[in-house]
Amino acid sequence: MNRLFVAYKPSGIGSNLFLSKLKRKYGTKKAGFSGTLDPFAKGVLLIGLGSHTKLFRFLNKAPKIYRATLWLGAHSESLDTEMIKHVEILKELSHDKVAQAVKSLEGSLQYEPPIFSAKKINGRRAYDLARAGKEVHLNTIYSTIYEAKLLHYCHPFVTFEATVSEGTYIRSLGRIIANRLGVQKGSLSALERLSEGQFRYNHEEALDIKKSLNISQNFYLGEIENLKYGRVLAIEDLQIREDGYYWLDNGDTISILKLKENEVKYELGRIYTC
Repeated sequence: MNRLFVAYKPSGIGSNLFLSKLKRKYGTKKAGFSGTLDPFAKGVLLIGLGSHTKLFRFLNKAPKIYRATLWLGAHSESLDTEMIKHVEILKELSHDKVAQAVKSLEGSLQYEPPIFSAKKINGRRAYDLARAGKEVHLNTIYSTIYEAKLLHYCHPFVTFEATVSEGTYIRSLGRIIANRLGVQKGSLSALERLSEGQFRYNHEEALDIKKSLNISQNFYLGEIENLKYGRVLAIEDLQIREDGYYWLDNGDTISILKLKENEVKYELGRIYTC
């Protein structure tokens, strides 16, 4: 089975375990996902079955949109409700001050990722080291926050929405908001991914591959049998000849080509669109 679709992962289950359930549901052994979600988080998970697992890097998956609720005063090493140690009772803040703190995230942001994250340190996941009681040091990272807005403030809970670049840690954004409000501790009590680029949840309906690719379409002007049988293609037979990745429409299949220094190579050959 070849299929690309958007699933909705519930909270309380890891992405890999959720994928196992989908494999059983669709009766397939070959499946994968793009953009893992922590067990704490819920929301959009892009799923590929069969040969469509090869397409993830060519899809329009950014920016991403998240909705989160920050619990002001909640102290947790994981920056979510998984490891809360204690909760500090705080005075209520003005709505405008909270809205300004959320809005201040917009732009280029440099920050430390959470130690309970999937980043690798010498081949091991940071969260595995942290749970084992090891000292974890992570380099600062950069993210672009395209939009950040306050949705609701009911003290001590701040619900906000953020449109961000790939690789952004929303739990870290919650910590930054808390710090800019003069609050030492803050952890997320809810996290939901609403979209990955153009992809939103639509009851697991199959996506149109040709409308989902983030590379340009090219056109082959030579003999169609060359495409049909996967023969070597000449760059002179392509409409666009500049270096880069392109896809060709073969009817019920597509091919993805890599053009470099006047050479044409198949990056992916004859992927069925359904």
